[in-house]
Amino acid sequence: MKLLVKLGGTLLDAPDSRCRLASEIAGIAHAVVVVHGGGKQMTQYLAERGIENKFVNGMRVTTPEVVDAMLKVFAGTVNTELVAAFRAAGARPVGLTGLDAGLVDAEPLAEELGAVGKPVRSDARLIELLTKEHYLPVVACVAGDAKGSVYNVNADQMAVACASSFGAEKLIFLTDVDGVKDGAGKVPESLTAMGAAALIEASVATGGMRAKLEAAVSALRTGVGEIVIAPGARAGVVQEILAGKRIGTRIVP
Repeated sequence: MKLLVKLGGTLLDAPDSRCRLASEIAGIAHAVVVVHGGGKQMTQYLAERGIENKFVNGMRVTTPEVVDAMLKVFAGTVNTELVAAFRAAGARPVGLTGLDAGLVDAEPLAEELGAVGKPVRSDARLIELLTKEHYLPVVACVAGDAKGSVYNVNADQMAVACASSFGAEKLIFLTDVDGVKDGAGKVPESLTAMGAAALIEASVATGGMRAKLEAAVSALRTGVGEIVIAPGARAGVVQEILAGKRIGTRIVP
């Protein structure tokens, strides 16, 4: 089975959480790709340096200063610390970004957002080669294009782009919440694409959860068989999901 796991940046901030997740994922006997964010770490980095943190419709405006910070944080500190954790867990991790071998190409999302990109194509040959030789690709949410541009890409969209081109049968979003909440505040075990759209339209799912649901629906359309949004803070969560235990919310066609 081909599996892609997306790790939210908040789960990677604490060494204990980072190492536990690395150990769980390293123990999976399948072809695995990891995509990670790092928004919390980025916000802290910018604040410490007095760089403006401006958002438009939930997207971080990415000026040249922010691009420089993004490369240092996402592709630098966060990626390297995660690779080190996987190495300690016995895996053979390879740190990557979407720039490497054209893994994920993007185009500008909106002029007012600066260098925020929308994934437009993904070439999975590099991660196919790596997983075939039992390496673990660890991909930071930075994309580019053939002209040498660098883009800040939403990590959920990055995960979908990689999962789709890789032909992943399962995409797991590990987050800092229990799953998707419905209008009554409960976490349904499963949700259809139509149900996800209804939560967005009713403004029940907003912000980061809206982004995850939109990404999940997009993944279904491109052939990913199942998407799970689950609590990454729960010990053993990866193995439990793969064993079929009902944790979090499954997004199904």
